[in-house]
Amino acid sequence: MTREVTVRAPGKLNLQLSVGPRRDDGYHPLATVFQAVDLYETVTATPRADDRFTLEMTMLPTVKAAPGAVPLDETNLAMRAARAVAARYGITDGVDLRVVKGVPVAGGMAGGSADAAATLLACAEAWNVGATRDELDELAAGLGSDVPFALHGHTAVGLGRGDELSPAMTHGEFHWVFATQGHGLSTPAVYAEFDRQVEAGERTAKDPHLSNAIMSALMAGDAHALGASLQNDLQGPALALAPHLKRTLDLAHEAEALGAMVSGSGPTVAALGRSRQHALAIAAHLSAVGESDAVFTVSGPAPGAVVLN
Repeated sequence: MTREVTVRAPGKLNLQLSVGPRRDDGYHPLATVFQAVDLYETVTATPRADDRFTLEMTMLPTVKAAPGAVPLDETNLAMRAARAVAARYGITDGVDLRVVKGVPVAGGMAGGSADAAATLLACAEAWNVGATRDELDELAAGLGSDVPFALHGHTAVGLGRGDELSPAMTHGEFHWVFATQGHGLSTPAVYAEFDRQVEAGERTAKDPHLSNAIMSALMAGDAHALGASLQNDLQGPALALAPHLKRTLDLAHEAEALGAMVSGSGPTVAALGRSRQHALAIAAHLSAVGESDAVFTVSGPAPGAVVLN
């Protein structure tokens, strides 16, 4: 039995992103703390009677992307996710995928990974393959380091390549402001700049460890302590490639954000407010200056991939 299924999966930010030296296999060991936020990608999977795979994409008004910024061919993570489910369970039918993007493109918020997570669950349900969550986790890990977290959501610790997940104890809700740019930063380019800085002696790269300060702040639900302990080893490389982002960080501090940082590999800047109202005030300050293409508020933690119909 097959059916049309719609699944929603969240974007994220990294409260901590500690990056170790590049390994021989090209990957960097990570210690990261993910938090899912209530900004979502939505994927609808409709099985076909033939073996074709198609992808259609719609962007919400908050998502500004250059033409062609998101591929619609087999390189798209959603297409790869659908193919992975079909290969794993011996499905010979095709599928039509409709993606509604609500997470900024190439903004360091894992919108593509959320697409992949939502597609895994949507295709598994649409084709009625009886997949377990462990099986979906295994497929997710094969697609990218952020995909397993998008399946689970909430707040989690990620080790290894970021895909070795364990839940993080969190109390309360945190209110964020995201300032996005129309032109994204390439994650491989930011990591390459990180490696260049290490090789040039401009920074050191040590084996990463989780921040006790961040974990304690989350457990206590203490936004002030969390803001003071935000950490991102890729912020320096991102600023080297996009120095204008420093102005946005400065504006967030002017608005008395509890903490501000480049999210993931950038170029989105995330600022933490004391409350929902304070987050709105920070967003108004950033919008008035006009340094960013879009400014909006979100809250976290948010749930992971969930079937909507």
